[in-house]
Amino acid sequence: MMPCNYTFTHNRSQYGRQTLDRRHSVFRTTLLRTLMCLLLSTTLLFPGARTGITQSPVQPTLTTPPIPLPVSKAIRRGLDYLKHQQNDRGAFGNRGYRSGVAVAGLCGLAFMSHGSTPGRGPFGREVERCLGFVLRNAREDGFITAPGVQDQRRMYGHGFATLFLAQTYGMTANSKVRSALISATRLIIESQNPEGGWRYEPGSRDADLSVTICQVMALRAARNAGIHVPKDTITRCTQYVRECHNPDGGYNYQLTDRGDSAFARSAAGVVALYNAGIYEGPEIERSLDYLERFQPDRKTADEVQYFYYGHYYAVQAMWHAGGRRWARWYPNLCQTLTTRQQPNGCWPDQICNEYGTAMACIILQMPNNFLPILQR
Repeated sequence: MMPCNYTFTHNRSQYGRQTLDRRHSVFRTTLLRTLMCLLLSTTLLFPGARTGITQSPVQPTLTTPPIPLPVSKAIRRGLDYLKHQQNDRGAFGNRGYRSGVAVAGLCGLAFMSHGSTPGRGPFGREVERCLGFVLRNAREDGFITAPGVQDQRRMYGHGFATLFLAQTYGMTANSKVRSALISATRLIIESQNPEGGWRYEPGSRDADLSVTICQVMALRAARNAGIHVPKDTITRCTQYVRECHNPDGGYNYQLTDRGDSAFARSAAGVVALYNAGIYEGPEIERSLDYLERFQPDRKTADEVQYFYYGHYYAVQAMWHAGGRRWARWYPNLCQTLTTRQQPNGCWPDQICNEYGTAMACIILQMPNNFLPILQR
């Protein structure tokens, strides 16, 4: 294994500069996209014209083409669907998984991926409602969970809700958000088990890769927002992820159950290492090669278990990999997802339609680069 630096790379001042006024960010992004469209139009109209620009194997954010118009329309229909599903409490249902903090956090992230922030933008009211719901369900011990929701996997909800709080904290200057984020982050740190990972409940003695990456992303986002995360916590969970790695580039679900690799958890494994500050090396390359066996075309889409969950992480992996991997992956994924959308704007999933729709909207909006945790 290659030596690596486990230190998170963003600091509080960087996070604040990125997020204090999202309107300026949206304006700059729109301007850059307009210039890119003009450049692409010139190239298409005059094929022999030379731009003088040399393409890099790993393209920076500024060379990412804008989201195609049909995909943008699909995203807007999806977000409008979520908007109309949200109730006055900020939740997305009155019972079941849809009424919990996981769906509220993911829907909030989907709205924010469009450029809205609490109280600002076309979905500012919806983001504000999501935030209010998550804060009302943040317990004194730091655990974020909605009472009465029958869910035996509450650390998933806690992880997604903490990630959402971390993304909103730099945009609110709200002391209540900071306090809840500190407590939620502390609960994750104190819940890390002897294996170095996390499981369905805070007191679990074993771990699995899927729940672990959910907590790793929340910790990374919290650290980016200026919340203290011990280096030892990241060192231990990174070691856990690496021990789940298989020779074929994929990942096991648990250390105690060595089995075959699978797409969804392997995508999660790559993103776990990215969020721990490990961006390159033979281990990463083997894992990316493994993921590329599951190109998101229509032929293989129905064969993928946990489709939206897996692609939520896979699109992050390919986005950070850039280059030819991203250039091939994203257009295929756009085509597949737009064909799966229903006439009412939702993307149905066995967990609930709000979950599938939120995940699809986050996935498709990756090139927007609005959420700090997803930025290159």
